[in-house]
Amino acid sequence: MASDWFDNLGRPQFVVAPMVDASELAWRLLCRNHAAQLCYTPMLHSYIFTKDAKYRKEYFTTSSNDRPLIVQFCGNDPDVMAAAAKLVEKDCDAIDINLGCPQSIAKRGRYGAFLQDDWSLLQKIVTAMSQAVTVPITCKVRVFDSIDKSIEYALMLQNAGCKLLTVHGRTREQKGPLTGIANWEHIKAVRKAVSIPMFANGNIQCLEDVYRCINFTGVDGVMSAEGILTNPALFEGINPVTWEIAMEYLDLVEKYPCPSSFIRGHLFKIFHKIFTLEGNNEDRELLATAQNLNDFKQVCIRIRHKYLPFHEGRIHFQDDGMTRCGFDLILPPWICQPYVRISPDEHTQKMELCKQQDNAKRIIEDPDGIHISRKKMKKLRRYLRRPTKPDAVTNRKRDICTNDVCPNPCGIKCAYQLCKKCCRNKCFNEDCFCEGHDCRMYKREKVKENKDNT
Repeated sequence: MASDWFDNLGRPQFVVAPMVDASELAWRLLCRNHAAQLCYTPMLHSYIFTKDAKYRKEYFTTSSNDRPLIVQFCGNDPDVMAAAAKLVEKDCDAIDINLGCPQSIAKRGRYGAFLQDDWSLLQKIVTAMSQAVTVPITCKVRVFDSIDKSIEYALMLQNAGCKLLTVHGRTREQKGPLTGIANWEHIKAVRKAVSIPMFANGNIQCLEDVYRCINFTGVDGVMSAEGILTNPALFEGINPVTWEIAMEYLDLVEKYPCPSSFIRGHLFKIFHKIFTLEGNNEDRELLATAQNLNDFKQVCIRIRHKYLPFHEGRIHFQDDGMTRCGFDLILPPWICQPYVRISPDEHTQKMELCKQQDNAKRIIEDPDGIHISRKKMKKLRRYLRRPTKPDAVTNRKRDICTNDVCPNPCGIKCAYQLCKKCCRNKCFNEDCFCEGHDCRMYKREKVKENKDNT
């Protein structure tokens, strides 16, 4: 079933997924050191990749020990995708088309999983890229709700020239807190229908899951994304100590530099269980504000210093969250372990409860039990914030300038009960003085002084 090119890759079973800002060269080499057999680059935007040399240099890096390697592109223009593929064909073993990204940015850019309804465009993209380069073109997709449509979709891509298919067993809508469980039944059905090599993606948290997926679906290999981020040694079948695997990664970063945001993201994933403990808030803050490699290493050193005595058994570690459930042993927090999300149903119930509690806080009644609207309550609060005004200020609108032809309010302290303008004119014309308005006859006095001097 597999083609010659796939045999030349060694028929890999353990595959590191393409991950934006996460599957950079240092991380790929770390995973290869721990049994990964094939790695994908992060998703690269085809249009930017063809136009911006700086983007190519920063986001596409590889080395002689970074093989086999598949480069992934996103985009919706067949010619641009083909041009991008030509720029990397000599540095990789295959080129992948991202048809599985479900994020909102993919929707705005019209790529990833938001192309799965435009089959004619996808055929053009796969065909154009296949004709432009000598390496195979592969696709990473998500399933539809219907198994039959998922099969038809896969066969369309195969007929267009796709040489390897990676099927993520979730739909486009399954993302974030609504991710849920990947459907291996869909993957199994697609595997039976296509004749090209195929990888499965979804529900992989340990090495046992890899073999269970292969046996159930019949795929050639299994791809891991979230699982490999929390445990880079997943394919090796071990759960390493967090600070040891983190320091190994930082040593690779020192040799193959990458942006600090990538490093920070990886360390947060590796230490995710430790950072759930309140006693580690300071270390978490230090990682969040780290700016260079030494800062990141300092975080690892601090965590090692704190938990090494527990790991070596010199001090007993007691945590209320570490309990046995049947034969399942909960790992201590300093050991790499998968991140387990709550189910979509639990998330929905949690959001509904939060909404009800929020609405309950907003319901306010007056002493008679009558509901006060939010708009009226806002006015009441604004009124209560105002200081009580003295009577003089309150009655200001009732006192009008005594000049019959002037409609303006008079000054509160004006000796003549005039507005400022009328008071100034009176003081100028009659050589008088108003203490309230502080109106003086500077101009008249100056004129008199000038006359006397002459």
